[in-house]
Amino acid sequence: MSISQGIGVDMARVTNTELLAKIAQLETENAALRDTIENETTASVPPIGAETAVAAPQKHKRGWGWTLLATALILIGAVLAPVAVVASWAKVQLTDTDSFVATYAPLADDPAVQTFVTDQAVSVIEDNVDIPGVVSQVFDGIVSLGTGPVATRALEALKAPAAQGIVSLIHTTVGNFVASDAFAEVWQQALRRSHTQFIATMQNDPKAAVAIGSDGSVGIQLGPIIERVKELLVKQGLTFASQIPTVDRTITVAQNSSLPTLQLAYGLAVSVGAWLPWIALLFLAAGVLVARRRALALVWSAVALAIGMIVIVAGIAIGRIVFIASASPSLLPASVARTVFDTVTTKMVDTGVAVLVLAIVVAVVAWYSGPFGISRRLRGFFGSGVTWVREAAERHGITTGRTGEWIYAQRALLRAAVAVIAAVILLFVRPLTPGLIIWTLVIAAIVIAILELVQRPVITVPETVDEDTPVLTVP
Repeated sequence: MSISQGIGVDMARVTNTELLAKIAQLETENAALRDTIENETTASVPPIGAETAVAAPQKHKRGWGWTLLATALILIGAVLAPVAVVASWAKVQLTDTDSFVATYAPLADDPAVQTFVTDQAVSVIEDNVDIPGVVSQVFDGIVSLGTGPVATRALEALKAPAAQGIVSLIHTTVGNFVASDAFAEVWQQALRRSHTQFIATMQNDPKAAVAIGSDGSVGIQLGPIIERVKELLVKQGLTFASQIPTVDRTITVAQNSSLPTLQLAYGLAVSVGAWLPWIALLFLAAGVLVARRRALALVWSAVALAIGMIVIVAGIAIGRIVFIASASPSLLPASVARTVFDTVTTKMVDTGVAVLVLAIVVAVVAWYSGPFGISRRLRGFFGSGVTWVREAAERHGITTGRTGEWIYAQRALLRAAVAVIAAVILLFVRPLTPGLIIWTLVIAAIVIAILELVQRPVITVPETVDEDTPVLTVP
């Protein structure tokens, strides 16, 4: 028996399960070897007995300069990422009316905000209407009609309680209105109408509903609320409320000398909000492409992005403490300051957390797919498990036939299609949430696992072999 025939007989005795397991192992080792050989110099080996040896073209190994360039690009992308989150949030708030209303409308339902608005509205009314004077005029008019000394003294004693009663009635009326659904509707309508005024605020337009002064003071105008309260008081018979003039007063909610600077930075962020996220992503991708070891660079770029998101979330948490501490209790209660800050920054925090989760997912996937020892062993273990399940199914007559063979032949294209679809979902579906990221990853992993399971590698083991016949054929 010739050597080739002996090999053919031995191969024919190997079970399908062992062959498929060997194939899975060889594919894993081949992928790792391809990444390793990519950066190494290769040379052809002359055949035995040949008179001359032909050298194969050599691939030049990239120097450390490429590593430094990749590091710089990844760092720039990681630094731009937090700024991009703020810029994206600013752009949405200033261009998407529905998002703007959805962000600030809940303030109308917050008890602390309702109490604060009620107290400020009543204070404005008392500043513009001399309620004790109005009551005193009414009682003096009664006395002038002719009352006895006892009745006069009694009326004089009732002036102060009557004035306090009217103030209490005003406070109750304002409070009921502010706590009603009608106020919430008015609030939302005002937000929708004043969306352009919010843009004007960032441009320091004096007609804006929310004003930022040169000294850094931030305030909300009470004029629309007072006008509505006047109507309610007049309807209840308190005709003196018609004397309340048009109020042009702003509630100062905070004062910080750095706010004008922040306003300038905010305007700059808005102007670049549409393309800054893509620039940050481009820097990260470029850093991976020029790296000497791309799989490792992808892992580290994802880690750098995660660190950037941790920084912005931590920065917002610190800013919350500073904002609440800087708000004067006499002007803005701590509970209201906390509510206002949380309302403004919630979307940014949500986006930062979502991108953080995305970065962790990318790092894990890149590590699992990379040429690392543990990663290769895990992939080999998964491949062996899938092969065992497929072989068990085939022993029971369950097979995917020609469809499975086609899936096996097109496996690289199908995996790439799954990856592209997942990437498109994460890049373009908004809002980006941790739930969206996790579910996209889970569904993609399930699809990949199903493709691995239903594919059917084609194995040909000839019954007789000669020197010119291949023993093992795997398309």
